Amino acid sequence: MEKYIINGGNRLYGSVEIQTAKNSVLPVLAATVLTDEKVRILNVPNISDVKNMVKILTRLGCKAVYDGNDLVVDGSSADCYEIPSELAHELRSSVFLLGSVISRFRMAKIAYPGGCDIGLRPVDLHLTGLKKLGVDITEENGYIICKCEKLRGTEIMLDCPSVGATENIMLAAVRADGTTVIKNAAREPEIEDLQRLLNLMGAKVRGAGSSSVIIEGVEKLNGCDFLPIPDRIEAGTFLVGAAMCGGEVELNRVCAENVSSLLHKLRENGCKISINNDKIILENHKRLTSVKSIETQPYPGFPTDLQAQITALCCVCRGHSIITENLFETRFKYVPELRKMGADVTVINRNAFVRGVERFKGATVVAHDLRGGAALVLAGLAAEGRSEILDISHIDRGYGSYEYKLRKLGGDIVRVSV
Repeated sequence: MEKYIINGGNRLYGSVEIQTAKNSVLPVLAATVLTDEKVRILNVPNISDVKNMVKILTRLGCKAVYDGNDLVVDGSSADCYEIPSELAHELRSSVFLLGSVISRFRMAKIAYPGGCDIGLRPVDLHLTGLKKLGVDITEENGYIICKCEKLRGTEIMLDCPSVGATENIMLAAVRADGTTVIKNAAREPEIEDLQRLLNLMGAKVRGAGSSSVIIEGVEKLNGCDFLPIPDRIEAGTFLVGAAMCGGEVELNRVCAENVSSLLHKLRENGCKISINNDKIILENHKRLTSVKSIETQPYPGFPTDLQAQITALCCVCRGHSIITENLFETRFKYVPELRKMGADVTVINRNAFVRGVERFKGATVVAHDLRGGAALVLAGLAAEGRSEILDISHIDRGYGSYEYKLRKLGGDIVRVSV
């Protein structure tokens, strides 16, 4: 068990390299099951979600070897279709493996996946899509059991643009007979990245990034080398941190288009932002003004994964804000922790009503999930006095070397064993 100890009040200056996207790497890792050849994933982030996914691949019979920061996955020896329950409970993204394991073995067995407790996040859309491809699905004693003789392409209309369901159907459909069309598909950049990988492997996928993804099934996929996109959520977290603490921070290896909804809000706050190719520089030397309203939406709207961070920023801005969470019903679990630090926030249903205070006060708080935990760290850095952030294993799921990068920028933060 570990915690962060933070002495707040320092401004942040310097540059930070943005890691490869967690939400791209996980489905990319799932896709390695689809081929007998080696897939080299470049610049893999050192986070616990990736480590758990690698453990699952190993249990399926794949060989996974690190070569510096790269990860080489060899699926030629994969011989198991059961995703271990103890690992599935740790990692919600294990559900991505359903599509690829079914495609490989025509069978799959998985316990209901876990991950952060931010809402129900049902897998119904995943299962409905797989059923339309010809998969017979039963549920027994907390397990999802999938079988099929043959996967057949079809048209699938998603009830809502679910990222996970879109990716899972893509992974199942790449080796199906015929053509699959996913309507009302999610449009996130990570889905475009998965299309890019699959096509490098020999698949025929087009339309990712739009609401209609078309997959023409192929018989076989090959290996490749692949560099996933930068992590837009890590980039957004550091941008918000610079805005809260003040100073001047340069992000390297980041796609500004993928964080445009956040950049728009930060400019409204009063931050000075400049963009130069794959660099973003944010400068702020004053107390910011509140953005009146923020609503989370599917991409290209404001991301739910940055909702906690932007709420923490609003807590120390001048004025009032209303933050509406449209995607996950329990994503405000971090708010009572912010209140311990002096925030004036009231949550009613899916809305957080924020009245800005001068600054946070140091306190001992608990990280209940990944993004809420990251936001509490930012609040601690901006606070007056000493803060302790407990249960930081949640943060390790998505941020590699978080405290090291923050220290490099001037933050006074250390990790200690409890």
